[in-house]
Amino acid sequence: MSLIAYPRRKDELTWCIGPPLRASFANSVYPGIEDVLTSLIKSGRRLFVATSKPSTYAERIIQHFKMTGYFERVFGSELDGTRSDKTELLHYALKMTSTDPLQSVMVGDRSHDMIGARNNGMTAIGVLYGYGDKKELADGGAHHICVTPLELLAHITRSADSTVL
Repeated sequence: MSLIAYPRRKDELTWCIGPPLRASFANSVYPGIEDVLTSLIKSGRRLFVATSKPSTYAERIIQHFKMTGYFERVFGSELDGTRSDKTELLHYALKMTSTDPLQSVMVGDRSHDMIGARNNGMTAIGVLYGYGDKKELADGGAHHICVTPLELLAHITRSADSTVL
């Protein structure tokens, strides 16, 4: 799930997965994300983080922004590269949480998020407030593309899916 706002510059290398950990700590949570997470929790949905970043760093980022209370668990790659592929990571997360992929949503901002969700039979929702653009997300197989966190909330609220990664 794309939660952290990173600066966007015209000279940015958008093909990169994301900034280094130090840059992640220097930025902020996207406006509206905490309201979305609160609403999703209140509606009874299970929330997890699934990121290609090493889990130890992802957990530190979530802790730094005081967001641990929103998520049951953070799934990420290992430092040796295990589960750095989003398809493999989502398969692992679904298995570890005994979650039905047909009742699950992957929210992401890059094509590999959409591909990983599709490969696991999940609904793939792309968000445009992250790094990826509409073409990348569509080409990756996004079922839906949302421009804002509020649009994402409205879409998930209308769906029967009970788990959000």
